[in-house]
Amino acid sequence: MEIRNIAIIAHVDHGKTTLVNQLLKQSERYDAHAQLDDRVMDSNDIERERGITILAKNTAIVYKNYRINILDTPGHADFGGEVERIMYMVDGVLLLVDAYEGVMPQTRFVLKKALEAKLLPIVVVNKIDRKYADIQRTVNEVYDLFIDLGADEHQLDFPVLYASGIQGLANYIPHLDLDIKMEPILDTIITAIPQPNQIAEGPLQFQPALIDYNDYVGRMGIGKIYKGTMRVNDMASCVRMDGSIVQFRIQKILQSMGMEKIEVPEAYAGDIVSVAGLPDIHVGETVTDTISPA
Repeated sequence: MEIRNIAIIAHVDHGKTTLVNQLLKQSERYDAHAQLDDRVMDSNDIERERGITILAKNTAIVYKNYRINILDTPGHADFGGEVERIMYMVDGVLLLVDAYEGVMPQTRFVLKKALEAKLLPIVVVNKIDRKYADIQRTVNEVYDLFIDLGADEHQLDFPVLYASGIQGLANYIPHLDLDIKMEPILDTIITAIPQPNQIAEGPLQFQPALIDYNDYVGRMGIGKIYKGTMRVNDMASCVRMDGSIVQFRIQKILQSMGMEKIEVPEAYAGDIVSVAGLPDIHVGETVTDTISPA
């Protein structure tokens, strides 16, 4: 199964979390009888209270034999650090822009970070069914923003899609069709975003970009495997920022699937996983195959 890693970025309240909900419903593993909350990705109590995403979240769907890892990022300027930390975990971004509000300050911030990381973008003009939406003005503003931020020729050649996240509809043209759901966005992710350029052979290299906590397994590091294979019960080493080394045993490897975390015996280069059993690891430290302390 091929992998695609993508982040969803936007100004606050431009519809990222709602769109992720709709993409989850398109997954081949989605249970049609399952009930998704309106803001299913916002699991933090403060997020639900304030109606905004604060912490980056990861999920994954299976579509046409592709595993698509999706990271939903904060759109509020106060939590921009979460956006920066995940840019090097993904190979492309889905930039959402509200067809009524157009380009906003945080749109510029998140896109600037994505372009600096040399990521390929897909633009989704969202909420095109909103009253007084100005689709053409929004598209023009997006093009102007890309040029102003110094996008290279490959980044400027971005596909544009049109959507209503709340209705779960998307299209290649600025017109909604009740028979076309999220397939245009998913198909474009497959064709426009490259597969992870990772090294399958060689020693393990894994770097967490996010830290999570689970009541059952404790502290977990969420990140991408850059090289090699990670296996449960293998010994590994955490290379600290100060150069010191802490050895530990990999207790559990969890892959996201929808809103669940599924235990797997091993994972490979290019995938985004959660790892339990880590020592008191910090974001940016490296996990590698066991090496002896100096």
